[in-house]
Amino acid sequence: MAKTVDEIGQLREFLRRHPRLVVLTGAGISAASGIPTYRDDSGTWRYRTPIQHQDFLRDKATRQRYWARSMAGWPTLRDALPNAAHHAIARLESRGNIETVITQNVDRLHQRAGSRRVIDLHGRVDRVRCMHCGALSEREALQSWLEQHNSLDIAGTRARPDGDSDIAATDLAQFVVPDCDHCGGDLTPDVVFYGGNVPRARVDSCRLAIERADALLVVGSSLQVYSGYRFCRLAATAGKPLAIINTGVTRADQQATLRLFEPAASLLHGALV
Repeated sequence: MAKTVDEIGQLREFLRRHPRLVVLTGAGISAASGIPTYRDDSGTWRYRTPIQHQDFLRDKATRQRYWARSMAGWPTLRDALPNAAHHAIARLESRGNIETVITQNVDRLHQRAGSRRVIDLHGRVDRVRCMHCGALSEREALQSWLEQHNSLDIAGTRARPDGDSDIAATDLAQFVVPDCDHCGGDLTPDVVFYGGNVPRARVDSCRLAIERADALLVVGSSLQVYSGYRFCRLAATAGKPLAIINTGVTRADQQATLRLFEPAASLLHGALV
């Protein structure tokens, strides 16, 4: 308890000294909402190798496997609720203390908590995009179609952070996915897969936000993926202080001005009361 109180005090002082923040969040912030994290506290990957961008584009079997796993895992993300950490960040924004929230998550929980200045760095899993014409549609509508046209035993499956799940390695050759209603093209979640590129304009918006801010606050990310870690490097180059709240090790620990290990929800809520 004493350690928590001490870290709350340190965070409160950081917020006082740097009243305009960019907040970078990762999977750890959504763990208290029931969404699993990618890595354990030592930074070790918890799951099988994730689907790669080029494999999804080229291979029908990869797309079938993804959508089968997504059919099982989507309800976990759909039904998740923002936790105290999401709400605390929304309160900071309402007080004028946040320039931008950059989230590596695709769950949209920041927006559901009330944050408005959010950049979804890796996209959003509640939306589906046609790979050919770019038409967008709602993920929940696709879920209804998938459940009506496929029979899949998902008992005991574990949800994953990106909206799919660990299902048994069964033959999915008969699993069917609808084509785009507009052009008949293949559908993809509106997210950036591993090995894919974050759109340049999105990265530029993040860079500009850090330039305008007083400091960078990282919450719930191991920063093992370069797409998020680069903003820590950018902040360091610009001479902006870096605070990290994460229960496990991170790639930027040596660069941090302030390093806090207690759970984000208790620290952020405590710093605001």
